[in-house]
Amino acid sequence: MILIVCTDDDNGMAFANRRQSQDRLLRERLLRLSSGKLWLNAYSAKQFSPEESADFIIDEDFLEHAGANDFCFAETADPAPYAERIEKLILYRWNRRYPASLHFSIPLAEHGWKLVSTEDFKGHSHETITEEVYVK
Repeated sequence: MILIVCTDDDNGMAFANRRQSQDRLLRERLLRLSSGKLWLNAYSAKQFSPEESADFIIDEDFLEHAGANDFCFAETADPAPYAERIEKLILYRWNRRYPASLHFSIPLAEHGWKLVSTEDFKGHSHETITEEVYVK
């Protein structure tokens, strides 16, 4: 799977089973990147319009069911138990600190992940969002 996760500066992903933040331009970027085919849970799907989500696979156990090369967007689901199945990781950094109860906890360097690209872009509600792409 190709995992997409948004984190704050402390690797926080969610607080009390809710996303920390969202951004309209980031959503547009995710749709382009995945050609509109994303695996995600019902909570995450709510931030997209019905037209945008027409090709989504909405499944509460999406990290377990997604296959090779499937794009998965995890906001409130812990990806750590599925670390061995991740082929590529795309982290979006909010470049802020938010309260968090769920953190991205996969130790990238220890598991052989290498940063292959990074790009800053302007979001709609965030001055700068950083995209980091990792591969093994």
